[in-house]
Amino acid sequence: MENNNDNQVNIELNEETALGVYSNLAVITHSQAEFVCDFIQMMPGMPKGKVRSRVIMTPQNAKRFMRALIENMQNFEQNFGAVDDSNGPPMPPMNFGPPSTMA
Repeated sequence: MENNNDNQVNIELNEETALGVYSNLAVITHSQAEFVCDFIQMMPGMPKGKVRSRVIMTPQNAKRFMRALIENMQNFEQNFGAVDDSNGPPMPPMNFGPPSTMA
């Protein structure tokens, strides 16, 4: 079997990034050129959440990410059973859609 190294990607992951951040809320906005995903941590009883991470990507990469997330959720549910998202905490009201300022 021929080993094709042309399709390999080297990815570096430093220790701080490898620890990750906890998020229990995501807010997604978009402009014509990009999607902005803010990952937020809300604490019980606290009126204010804190953005822990922001990821900005092109619409094409956002769509690839969406497809990868759907595929991974399907694999997860095949292995561990369906995820019930109907009884989670109520979501705070938010204005989804394009941000108020366009880039």
